[in-house]
Amino acid sequence: MKTTVLLLGATVAAVGTLAACGGGSSAQTTTGGAAAGAAVSVQNVSGVGQTLVDSSGKTLYFADQEAGGMVKCTGNCLSFWMPATGTATDAKSVTGLGVMKRSDTGADQLTFQGKPLYTFKLDTGAGKAQGNNVTDSFSGTSFTWHAATTTAAAAPTQPLSSSSGGGGYGY
Repeated sequence: MKTTVLLLGATVAAVGTLAACGGGSSAQTTTGGAAAGAAVSVQNVSGVGQTLVDSSGKTLYFADQEAGGMVKCTGNCLSFWMPATGTATDAKSVTGLGVMKRSDTGADQLTFQGKPLYTFKLDTGAGKAQGNNVTDSFSGTSFTWHAATTTAAAAPTQPLSSSSGGGGYGY
């Protein structure tokens, strides 16, 4: 595993390259270098640390179960976890970002270190991380979600869990 170094100005430089994604989704991946003012940046999210966020400041997440770019969040899962879409140009904002094509929708989805990225429906605005360490289940697949951070440290939040098919998010 390569080390990621945080630079001031909300950009990240990483040593290494992304491997091509495999699995259940067609996965053509493009990697980029650091650039300012793009769709993804790094911000300090309270309780989480230096975290990847979209252009609206919403936290970006990945699921352990989608390692290697295998897309498993489909169907009802997409009602809570919205794929972070983007282009190869967007991927240039942070080293380690890439783009893969989802086999279920054909949309280009941003990845970080080979993991598809999502925003969470219950994050009502910038700087929120309600989806960090959440576990849920959709269509027989259990997911554990994490904020995409530039450090390896786990966030000190209590996981939310649900075993229902709808995610169990309280409504």
